[in-house]
Amino acid sequence: MKVHRFLSLTFCLLALTSEARAQTWPGRPLHVIVPYAAGTFTDIVPRIVLEQVSAQIGQPIVIENRPGAGGSMGAGTVAKAAPDGYTLLVNSSAQTIAPALYPGLSYDPARDFIAVMPLASTPNVLVVSSASRFKTVDDLVKAAKAKPGSLNFGSAGVGTATHLSAIRFLSSAGIEAVHVPFKGGPEAISEIIAGRLDLFFLPIANALPFVRDGKLAALVVNSTQRSKALPDVPTVSEAGFSNAEYPFWIGMFLPAKTPENIVDRLYRETIKALQEPKVREKLSAMSVDPLAMSSGEFDAYVQKQIKSDAELVRAAGLKAQ
Repeated sequence: MKVHRFLSLTFCLLALTSEARAQTWPGRPLHVIVPYAAGTFTDIVPRIVLEQVSAQIGQPIVIENRPGAGGSMGAGTVAKAAPDGYTLLVNSSAQTIAPALYPGLSYDPARDFIAVMPLASTPNVLVVSSASRFKTVDDLVKAAKAKPGSLNFGSAGVGTATHLSAIRFLSSAGIEAVHVPFKGGPEAISEIIAGRLDLFFLPIANALPFVRDGKLAALVVNSTQRSKALPDVPTVSEAGFSNAEYPFWIGMFLPAKTPENIVDRLYRETIKALQEPKVREKLSAMSVDPLAMSSGEFDAYVQKQIKSDAELVRAAGLKAQ
């Protein structure tokens, strides 16, 4: 009987301690892991948003870039972190690709995370070097069909959204190309400009400076509507390719079992930050669109995307390298 009372008291004390910690959150700096290289779209967006969140909560937010294995290395670190609200993950839609591409993952994206909210969505744009012989997407497809396997395409890594965007397009167009993965988008952009890569799908924000400078040519965007930043560039559907769209988003995640009031506070502070005029202006300049979702809606969206990506990975026969 005494043992039972002792255990009950212990559990109550632990619960009260956990609740007290949650109520005083945040009491120290936050650590955010971005599983991609610095300067990528998935790195730039959270820096803009979280700078404002930091000012609101009165605590520093330290962002660490930890690229590798299609984002799964950084995500795995957060999955194992203490669920106290001080270690966060900001990942792209590669979060939903990982379980299909890496069957031996040390974590389960569907079970080991709480999907807090999406920060942004944007189309990827198919680019080629401005000096390329491909002036239209039809030129590229015709060349690929004439000599199957003669073209190559870059990505920010196996299983990233830049990789799956290309796979979706290649499948729709009925063509093949050799995959050349990089540690991040900036390296692939350099190779495209130099003419050593034939094509590359990347977020519009990363492509815009080079398109405007005349170093890259934009052929299509893989969204359902044209981008305001590139209004003259057709969508994949307009160019005649069905089922070639691929959703690219950036979202915030916490380890599973993080107290609900911490999740709610982080959600509210982030929503507030996204509504700040200076934040909206910076994101708009990058052709970023908001995804208005609650935490529950975002979680359901992520679960659905995990299944959809698994089907795409199986159909394409993709394997981690």
